Amino acid sequence: MHRRQDHPHSPRGCGPPEVVMPARSEPYDGPAIVTFAKELEWRRTQSGLSKKDLAEKLGFADSYVGQVELRKNLPSKEFAAALDTFFKADGLFCRLWERINETRHIAVVPPGFPEYLSSEAQANYIRNFSPTLVPGLLQTEGYARTVLGANQLPEIVDRLVQERLKRQEVFVGENPPRTWFIMDEIVLRRVVGNSEVMREQLSRMLEFAEFPTNMIHIVPFDVGFHDGLGGMFTILGFEDGTNVVYTESGGEGILIDQAPRVTRHVVRYDLVRGHALSTVESLALIRAVLEGL
Repeated sequence: MHRRQDHPHSPRGCGPPEVVMPARSEPYDGPAIVTFAKELEWRRTQSGLSKKDLAEKLGFADSYVGQVELRKNLPSKEFAAALDTFFKADGLFCRLWERINETRHIAVVPPGFPEYLSSEAQANYIRNFSPTLVPGLLQTEGYARTVLGANQLPEIVDRLVQERLKRQEVFVGENPPRTWFIMDEIVLRRVVGNSEVMREQLSRMLEFAEFPTNMIHIVPFDVGFHDGLGGMFTILGFEDGTNVVYTESGGEGILIDQAPRVTRHVVRYDLVRGHALSTVESLALIRAVLEGL
């Protein structure tokens, strides 16, 4: 918690206190967050206060004030109410906080991911490689909740989980995309959540693979180092023959549409697939891991 103690300038006018999230390395984005940070910095400097001065007057850690100004942390509703009272801002910070809160589930996803989602919904072909976790399109609610729940508020996790599950509706339409999912064997054996969560998750993968348009391949441990270990990536193919690639690294998401770069990822995917087990062998391995849980 960044809150140190109660202070006369820090009422709870936006609602009850909440847990303050850890700071992150990359700044949050979004109009309301940017406006909040700029308004805070402007009013603080106009008042002749350092971050430490303001923090002491409000009863918050000075590191937290700096994190909010740099958009490395989201403002809490308690902090917003304290700023409104101290600066006599007539509810400005609380109104900005409300807007941030409405969209904060978007703020915690990697930059570039919203653009990817719009492309994913229109894709005719989806090829994914995941070296560490089950791909989001295959995740059960329990698995997704565990993965998305780290250092997040419960209400944000709920919205993120529901949006992840909603993505899977592309498979129940009249023309579902053809899919190829390749995973490292560690994805099957890493217990995410608990054994019950993993049993449900592996069962879900087996059910998914029953449909002829869906392929799952596993790269076994004994392959050792291979071309996919640089990180996850997804290739989306469209009816007009074009492809785009989405990659994530260091908390940043990138959607690639330049033909030479897309081609490099297609070649990389084919190289990884060459190391993978056949679909029959892959499903047999999934069943074996499931039986061992």
